[in-house]
Amino acid sequence: MFDISWSELLILGVVTLVFVGPKELPVFLRTLGKYFGMMQRQAAEFRAQFDEAMREAELDQMKKEVEAISRDVESRVREADKAFQDEIASAKRELDSAAAATASQPRIETKPGEPAPSEPATPESPPSTPPEPAGTSSEKSGG
Repeated sequence: MFDISWSELLILGVVTLVFVGPKELPVFLRTLGKYFGMMQRQAAEFRAQFDEAMREAELDQMKKEVEAISRDVESRVREADKAFQDEIASAKRELDSAAAATASQPRIETKPGEPAPSEPATPESPPSTPPEPAGTSSEKSGG
């Protein structure tokens, strides 16, 4: 990290020993370790806050993308609904015009009970009954 070689560390140790003294060296090293630990915690906290800010920025970006997609889907649904409503209105107009055309045709009046000219006249026949299987009626009556 600081690019310090072993020889530089040795010189640093000797200078520290000379200026601090052998009696105060353990206290100095303990204090130095405590401050080094505090620096590490601060760096970890900074990194955590930075990562959280990055996540929030990513979430904001994702939120914007989702909102854009939502607006796009909503506009497409509105377009489809409008097209559907237009088709319904067109179909109603066609039905109304067909009904108007049918209503404008002259009616042929018929007497009650007579078939209309457009209907084919069919003679009424009694409803046919299905034939009974052979031997069933005689067995029931005579049997």
